[in-house]
Amino acid sequence: MAGRERGEAAKGASRPGDGGGRQGSWVIPVLVALIGAFMSILDSSIVNVAIPTIMHVFNTDTSTVEWVVTIYMLALGVVVPLSGWLGDKLGFKRLYILALALFTFGSLLCTLSWNVDSLIAARVVQALGGGLIMPTTMAMVYRMVPQERIGSAMGVLGIALFVAPAIGPTLGGYLVEYVDWRWIFTINLPIGVLGVLLSLVYLPDFPPAGAGSLDIGGAVTAAVGLFTLLLALSKGADWGWTSEAIVLLFYTSAVSLGLFVYLELTCPNPLLELRVFRYPAFTLANLMVVATTIGLFGGIFYIPLFLQTVRGLGAMETGMLSMPGALASALMMPVTGRLYDRIGPRLMAVAGLLVAALTTYQFHNLDVITPDRVLVTWMVLRSISISFASMPAQTAALAGLPPELVGRASAMTNIINRVSGSFGIAILTSILNHRTALHSMQLAGQVTADNPAVVDFFQRAGVYLGGGAAEQVKSLATTYLAAKVSQAAFVRGIDDLFIIMTTFTLVGVLPAFFLRKGSGGRPGIGVSE
Repeated sequence: MAGRERGEAAKGASRPGDGGGRQGSWVIPVLVALIGAFMSILDSSIVNVAIPTIMHVFNTDTSTVEWVVTIYMLALGVVVPLSGWLGDKLGFKRLYILALALFTFGSLLCTLSWNVDSLIAARVVQALGGGLIMPTTMAMVYRMVPQERIGSAMGVLGIALFVAPAIGPTLGGYLVEYVDWRWIFTINLPIGVLGVLLSLVYLPDFPPAGAGSLDIGGAVTAAVGLFTLLLALSKGADWGWTSEAIVLLFYTSAVSLGLFVYLELTCPNPLLELRVFRYPAFTLANLMVVATTIGLFGGIFYIPLFLQTVRGLGAMETGMLSMPGALASALMMPVTGRLYDRIGPRLMAVAGLLVAALTTYQFHNLDVITPDRVLVTWMVLRSISISFASMPAQTAALAGLPPELVGRASAMTNIINRVSGSFGIAILTSILNHRTALHSMQLAGQVTADNPAVVDFFQRAGVYLGGGAAEQVKSLATTYLAAKVSQAAFVRGIDDLFIIMTTFTLVGVLPAFFLRKGSGGRPGIGVSE
């Protein structure tokens, strides 16, 4: 079979730990590969804070400018499934360099964009390169690093996975406020060129591994299925979850992905090797990845939303409050990597998830008067605990696979990560809107003319406004009360959301009990720690 021939070629080309011919010299190559991974993930979040500025500069509306963010995510989802086959076809070093060069070129086009349409098109080019970088990087790491040091290497790589999304808004806010919005793309140019040059020198060669012919049916059905699914998840709240367009997108996605599964299980040379789910470690680790990803992105998205909507902070101030958590996560990643090599993933993952659930639950006490130091403390503890939970899951997912399957499996893991993040944000946002509306109705029902507190408020408002016409005083006071009711309802909705996110986090504890380090065994065979 072509798959078996590809596997034998991959084994002969590069085994884990041989460094592509550079035994033991894996640290510098991993750091070089980290450049592209960090840039591609950073660009998923850095653009968000520039959206109002871009809308003003190009004189466009919100529905149009949102595609600057949405199209990047959609293009990533389309190109990621191809990464495994392209890595086998071209060699992972060559693919990584081409992807980083394409990402850098796309960044240049973004910098030079003259209207919103040209910016959206440039973001597609940027995403086509960025989508290939992360799975290719993970596949190279598992080939370059000895099995007993894979945790340390993934700890370094985790800096890109968990820190880049957190510092993106801070860096983007600084560049937009104090430099120019185009610099959120311009900053990629010198780093991208440097990354390409360093990759040519320091990355080991990964010869092509007999990829066989491209599974066109799998490529088309995966692209259509993921594109429509991600589009439905990103636009469901805006267009309405029961609207004809969203229902049609979900239906198209279900049919396409169902056909994709059938084709991949019957094709002799599948685009994505779904049989990797026969390995219990891979399946369980990815279940845990779903839970931790929803928790991670939920915190990254909703805590800044609270700070900006309720506290009235700017993007830069919000980023500065989030920065200690990101730095704590960065500092802990190498530590969690070394611990993984010593004690394995199980204890780390279970302990990390339990602490993450506890700290996430603490956020249900958020209020307008919550001190900044308390917020920062919760965010730091939460970031550290998620580092302990996520890194072992990401590592264990691939560590138990044969080396010839790592490239295809890393693409699968990236797809699961991408979809679970989008799915989590979509579902949580829908819950937030529902809970906010419910709390708003309950609070509004308490603001009645016979409520002593309301009567007293109107009386004090009349004194504060210096008397005047009674109707004018009442109108101003009513408007103020309505705004306060809306704000209080939103805060209570956010608080409810963190209780639900705590539940999501706790769901990941069960599969975490079964994580093992693995060493490329047979399906169903666990490797003891």
